[in-house]
Amino acid sequence: MEDDQLTDGLARTLGFTYDDVSADRVVLSWTVDERHTQPYGIVHGGVHCAAVESTASVGAAVWFGERGKVVGIANHTNFLRAAGPGDRLTATATPIHRGRLQQLWQVLITDALGRLVARGEVRLQNLAASDSRTAQ
Repeated sequence: MEDDQLTDGLARTLGFTYDDVSADRVVLSWTVDERHTQPYGIVHGGVHCAAVESTASVGAAVWFGERGKVVGIANHTNFLRAAGPGDRLTATATPIHRGRLQQLWQVLITDALGRLVARGEVRLQNLAASDSRTAQ
């Protein structure tokens, strides 16, 4: 995965910074601002879901490598603690299972004090380079 792929699109829009990227762990961080909040002033659950999906997808793609592409097929994220503007959050993804056809990654989102803010799991489908679905 190229560095510019990590800094484009949604990552850029949300101000996500990738701090560590490998096949075994992905870490991204961001400082909460008005882009990330819902009307009550706390982080919108969709932002947590985006961080969970992004980190798991990047790690899964790095691990799968030249064999093809990976696509998310399920994202289950629980919101455990409120965070608001000025809070620095970190999402850390690690693999639970990496198989021939699918992967399952866990992501923990913590605040600057190390408290768990959200927790998610993403299941990803491995699409082999020879699979016609990867051409889309």
